[in-house]
Amino acid sequence: MSKFLISIIGPTAIGKTALSIKLANHFNTEIISADSRQFFKEMQIGTAAPSPEELAAARHHFIHHKSIQENYSVGSFEKDALSCLETLFKTHDIVIMVGGSGLYVDAVTKGLDDFPDVDPSIRTTLNNDLETKGLTHLQTQLKTLDPISYNTIAIDNPHRVIRALEICIGTEQPYSSFLNKGKNKRSFKTLTVGLTADREIIYNRINRRVDIMMDEGLLDEVQQLLPYKDLNALNTVGYKELFNYLDGEWDLEFAVSEIKKNSRRFAKRQLTWFKKTENALWFDYQTDVKKIITDCEEHMRR
Repeated sequence: MSKFLISIIGPTAIGKTALSIKLANHFNTEIISADSRQFFKEMQIGTAAPSPEELAAARHHFIHHKSIQENYSVGSFEKDALSCLETLFKTHDIVIMVGGSGLYVDAVTKGLDDFPDVDPSIRTTLNNDLETKGLTHLQTQLKTLDPISYNTIAIDNPHRVIRALEICIGTEQPYSSFLNKGKNKRSFKTLTVGLTADREIIYNRINRRVDIMMDEGLLDEVQQLLPYKDLNALNTVGYKELFNYLDGEWDLEFAVSEIKKNSRRFAKRQLTWFKKTENALWFDYQTDVKKIITDCEEHMRR
C-alpha cells in the first residue's frame, strides 16, 4: 500500500486541530504540526496551540519543541519533518499533518523553491529601510515589483517581505517567478483536506477565539515575553499588538481590536494561498467527520 500524508489546511480558527485528532484516532496514527508559530514553547495561548487534553488525545510532533531564542527556518523544518515522516511511515501507512502556515505545508508536501544567490548588501539595505522608513514602505515597493507575492505572502511579516524584495531586486525578476519550479520528489502521496466557511463565519470565529485567548491569560503571556519582543518569532499577530499596549502606545481595547483585524487579514491570505492547492478536498467546517473520512478513504484507494 502507498504511504499517505493527509494534510489538513484552512484559515485560522476553522477547526483544523479538532479534525486532525479525529482523523488521527480513526487511522490510529500520529500528527505533525506545520504551524510555524506553535513550534515555540513560550508561545502557547496566542498561537492557539493544542491543549494538554488535545495533545494527550493523539501523539503530536513539532509542538513547543523550540525556544523563541532559537533560529528555526522553514528549511530546517522541511528536513526535520521529512526525517520524522520517514520514521512514522515505517509503522503507519497514514500520517496526519495540520497547520495554517502555507509555506511550511508546501515545504513538506512539495519541497522548497530554489532561489539564486543575491548580493547580501541588498538585505542590509532593506533592513535599514525597515528601520528608517517602516514596513509600509517595503510593502509598497513589493507591490510594485511583484504584485503576486504582495497578495500571497505574509505581508505583515517583515522577514518575508524583505526575502521577497531581495530576490526581486537581486535578480530583476519577480520573487513569484521562482516558485514551484522542479520540486523534489516525495516517497509518499499527499491527500489535502481543506476546511472552509463563509467569510463572515470565519471572521466571527476569529473574533471569538481572540476573546477566549484574552480570558485565558494572553496578556500575562505577552507581559512575560516583553524583554524578547524584538525577536523574529514574536513579530506576529496577537503578540505585537499587545506589546504596543504594554509600551503605552495603545489602549487595551484598541490592541485587542487590532489582533482581531490582523487575524482576519491573516485568514484571508491563508485562503488565497491554500486555494491554489491542486486536488484538495474542500469541506465546510461543519461537515460530519464520517463524510470526510469516507471521502479520504475513497481517494486513497484510487
